[in-house]
Amino acid sequence: MEVTEFNVREVKEEEIKDVVEINRKSLPENYSIDYFYYHLREFGDLFLVASIEKEKKRTIAGYSMSRIEFGLSNFSFSFVRKGHIISIAVLEKYRNKGIGFSLMKETLERMKKAGAKEAYLEVRVTNYPAIHLYKKLNFVVINRIISYYSDGEDAYVMAVNFRNQSNLS
Repeated sequence: MEVTEFNVREVKEEEIKDVVEINRKSLPENYSIDYFYYHLREFGDLFLVASIEKEKKRTIAGYSMSRIEFGLSNFSFSFVRKGHIISIAVLEKYRNKGIGFSLMKETLERMKKAGAKEAYLEVRVTNYPAIHLYKKLNFVVINRIISYYSDGEDAYVMAVNFRNQSNLS
């Protein structure tokens, strides 16, 4: 299936069920529907979807759900505003078409505009495609959390420092 056009934009309330379905189909870690609605209400500008419009039909192909936090920097001994990518997923049939990259790039740009000095996320140590994507966006592994996931798998904490880059590739 060739996808040539999609747009990245903020999620609409009526699309939350589509996002939850993507989460359930794509990731072993699932959140309650209330958790998605919370992020829509509190961080709607950082809750994005990739939408494909074809023949008057809209398909949500992927999403990125994030927030801004205040905490200890991953790169210095200071407290900073930082972005936290909570969850990102793309339906399997739409992967390897630039959707995940576009969702991440737009999320990171919005975090920078919101005053974040860095961003971070957790990723399964065996999720090589995701790790490759994050490295492409200048993320580095800063920690490993043993048995982070409910099945006992470890997670890498990966972060990107916005203060050391002028733009995202």
